[in-house]
Amino acid sequence: MDTQRRFRATVAVDQRGRTIVPIPFDPDEAWGAKPRHPVRGSVAGCSMRGTVQKQEDGPFIALGPAWTQVPLRDGAEIEVVLEPEGPQRADLAPDIAGALDAEPDAAAFFDSLAQFYRKAWLRWIESTKRNPEQRPVRIAEMVRNLKEGRKERP
Repeated sequence: MDTQRRFRATVAVDQRGRTIVPIPFDPDEAWGAKPRHPVRGSVAGCSMRGTVQKQEDGPFIALGPAWTQVPLRDGAEIEVVLEPEGPQRADLAPDIAGALDAEPDAAAFFDSLAQFYRKAWLRWIESTKRNPEQRPVRIAEMVRNLKEGRKERP
């Protein structure tokens, strides 16, 4: 499944100097319903990472003044490439994906985490190679912590 989206957008620059990039599609429809959509890609050829924000007139990304060396002007039409950042549920091992599917609250929280936290959980689970009996124990602990709203192990 191709998750990358390419489009043209007309940006706005607000009073705080942020570049506002409107998103012409629904990220929940494109990438699955999530509380947050951390993304990576490029805006006008400059690499970026950010989070899609929602407002009445549609989703957007707000990039701070420091994201590029050369600021865009208000009204500039630019090329945008976006994709979800970090491991997605479709990328997970079947046992991990199954455990998250069984606990929708934990799964929704996992989906909303920045890639740093998702990768840390997955590394911790994958580090059981020498003790494979620990893998299901760690998966259960991850799910329990995610249900409690914890980004990382206590």
